[in-house]
Amino acid sequence: MPDDRILVAANGPVATLVFNNPERRNAVSLEMWLEVAEQLGRLAAVPEVRALVVSGAGGRAFVSGADISRFDDERSSPQGVDRYNEASSAAYAALEAFPRPTIAKITGGCVGGGVNLAVCCDLRVCDDSARFCVPAAKLGLGYGYEPVRRLAAIVGVSNATDLLLTARLIDAAEALRIGLVHRVVAAAELDAVVDDLAASVAANAPLTVAALKAICKAVADPGAPADRGRLDALVAACFESDDYGEGRRAFLEKRPADFNGR
Repeated sequence: MPDDRILVAANGPVATLVFNNPERRNAVSLEMWLEVAEQLGRLAAVPEVRALVVSGAGGRAFVSGADISRFDDERSSPQGVDRYNEASSAAYAALEAFPRPTIAKITGGCVGGGVNLAVCCDLRVCDDSARFCVPAAKLGLGYGYEPVRRLAAIVGVSNATDLLLTARLIDAAEALRIGLVHRVVAAAELDAVVDDLAASVAANAPLTVAALKAICKAVADPGAPADRGRLDALVAACFESDDYGEGRRAFLEKRPADFNGR
């Protein structure tokens, strides 16, 4: 049965994935990570989905990291740690590799795994209540290469080192300053701002957006060799598409383009 602590909806071009564990500030268990990976795989196979918004329920937190109350059951043995890490890593990788643009809608606490989820998304918008922290150093947790790579790719190695070694809490204004989020808005405006952003992204040419997302990912990881052949093929496909003609006609006719992703 689906885990009701992960809510997914795909109505129209903008899909949503909600962490629905508000009584624990959307802390994530092993079962929730498994559900996230499965649901992202399903959404990726729906061509009508052109953008994905990731958020947390309840208004007090985006995601507050791992559910520490479950550690004795899930992470008290080496085997349990390995299983949990495999499940969470698969969920992060599925979100990072999601083929359409992803937007993190952040309110309240964004802690540990919440930060890692946020930096797996392409765009991050928070309200002014948001607070960010990676507390691994205060909990004695191992924090691996991939989450550090993702964070450093967004905020730079210097800022990532500061956040990780001090495990300090930062507010929305500092998160904006270091590039952890793209926008900070008033809490009352967050839903409308993210809805408008998602609709704007979803209205753009899908093939162009996919190519740009792939290229941005490659540029953000200069240590990894870019597959230039694949990236060049994605760009070439844009010029060969029906959407390229539609975009030109719409521009000349001064109307919104109606892209079909072909």
